[in-house]
Amino acid sequence: MKIGLMSDTHGYLHPKVFHYFENVDQIWHAGDLGSIELADQLEAFKPFRAVYGNIDGHELRARYPEHALFICEGVKVWMTHIGGYPPKYTPEIKPYIRQKRPKLFIAGHSHILKVIPDPALQLLHINPGACGKQGWHKVKTLVRFDLLNGEIKNLEVIELPD
Repeated sequence: MKIGLMSDTHGYLHPKVFHYFENVDQIWHAGDLGSIELADQLEAFKPFRAVYGNIDGHELRARYPEHALFICEGVKVWMTHIGGYPPKYTPEIKPYIRQKRPKLFIAGHSHILKVIPDPALQLLHINPGACGKQGWHKVKTLVRFDLLNGEIKNLEVIELPD
């Protein structure tokens, strides 16, 4: 299963997303979509999974959960918008990570691309950075990876052009 991961679009959908995610099986969005129209475009393009972020209004909050816990290709995944990163998870999230034990923990919010293994909790943390125009980030980023037989493979970071 090929996954395209993004976050913090803030209502802007870079046209190259369709090119870079052309061969993925699913698109996941780690919050701060910014508009229902953007969500509709991504849902029309590929199977789509998202969580809402702190800037998302009631329409997006009604459509998507705050936290998504699911299994994909044998990998237990937890995706949320504000979650921190190893070992500095947010106080609200940390006990649930210990309880739920995901193998892949995805969070957005910071606009900082991070891929960090957490050997203490035996998980991989991914923050795909931000691919929208709003925010202090200088480079727009996406992440692609494969899930196969319970493993996370072939992780790629994509920098979008201005």
